[in-house]
Amino acid sequence: MKYQVGGSLPSDDPSYVIRQTDEQLYASLKAGDFCYVFNARQMGKSSLLHRTSNHLKKEGHSCVYLDVTRLGSEDTTSEQWYKGIVISLFYDLNLAENFNFKCWWEMQAGLSPVQKLNQFVEEILLDPAQNQRFFIFIDEIDSLLSLSFAVSDFFAWIRHCYNQRSHDPKFQRLGFALFGVASPSDLITDKRRTPFNIGAAIELSGFQLQETTPLLKGLEKVVSQPQVVLQKILDWTGGQPFLTQKLCQLVVQIAWETPNKKIDLPPATEGYWIEQLVKKQIIQHWQSQDEPEHLRTIRDRLLYDEQRAGRLLGLYQQVLEAETAGTEGQANPPLAIDDSREQAELLLSGLVEKHKGYLKIKNLIYRQVFNDQWVIRQLDNLRPYSQIFNAWVASGYKDESRLLRGEALKDAQNWALGKSLSFRW
Repeated sequence: MKYQVGGSLPSDDPSYVIRQTDEQLYASLKAGDFCYVFNARQMGKSSLLHRTSNHLKKEGHSCVYLDVTRLGSEDTTSEQWYKGIVISLFYDLNLAENFNFKCWWEMQAGLSPVQKLNQFVEEILLDPAQNQRFFIFIDEIDSLLSLSFAVSDFFAWIRHCYNQRSHDPKFQRLGFALFGVASPSDLITDKRRTPFNIGAAIELSGFQLQETTPLLKGLEKVVSQPQVVLQKILDWTGGQPFLTQKLCQLVVQIAWETPNKKIDLPPATEGYWIEQLVKKQIIQHWQSQDEPEHLRTIRDRLLYDEQRAGRLLGLYQQVLEAETAGTEGQANPPLAIDDSREQAELLLSGLVEKHKGYLKIKNLIYRQVFNDQWVIRQLDNLRPYSQIFNAWVASGYKDESRLLRGEALKDAQNWALGKSLSFRW
């Protein structure tokens, strides 16, 4: 058995791990809910999408997959973008034999792009002569943020489709599921037009041990005590799908290189063996051996926007310190969830997750890679007064000789303009 590291898993892949999320999404769509799965990259969103779509297709429903990255870029006009959606629906649903698309599109002259989309759905897709349910799966929804025109009309149209259900029964046959690395507030700010306050947010968590039976099949052939080994893997990954699959595949690769094609570990040594594997193959020199890219993606998500990087690093530093013993053996208070924009961005990086009302680091690998020294280095790279600032912190915030004054203070203030800074800055 070969584990797939990165990319979307086929719905029938033997290593696919069925989570509670699978049943939740399927049941919510069948119940007629508008669903959205927003989470960090490499958490299994696309695999979940394709498996759910395949499940619904087997029941006789029609499903359309729309990848927003293929519909247009920043140079695409709203007319081109909406036409791209309609064309995708037209061909994916095999409607070419029923009517002439070019003639139909030309007949809609005078309507706005979103009105043309609505006309297509009402007249063609939801033709009363048919009695089929349609589910539209929209992937990479965060790509909408790069378009040159406002997309609020698109989300308002989705809301309109759901509101129409009470007036027009045919709209009960139409369902939507959105997937991406975004938060609702990123996509649309007008609460009167957003569909997200009437939809179902599907939480996507890591693998739980009781769910990971499919992963055992590959380990059983190559290592003694496969259940213990898998538990130790999960102890390091926290069930993060990409890292869990990667570690399982690394175990298989090492076994292939042994004479007997099987690793015979003495009892009670599994934890140490996995620890050494993690440190050697993932943590050490991670920036150069991070293939397929995963840890670098998290790093870039934190640092790509210099205006906000300081604040994100500061928030993460609070979470990190809360999980590390402080002075007198006491841990700092955990960072309570406040649903701020910065916390939402930190969650979307994949580095942290929600836990009992607080933010916590998602797994032990992240904690060791993105440790306190790493955070300090990144903050030092961002602020021009890092040495003086660090000396002031080291003094317990008491050495006033380290405080900025005069031109140095003005320079720092000018540099800070427009930036979202760490809580300590």
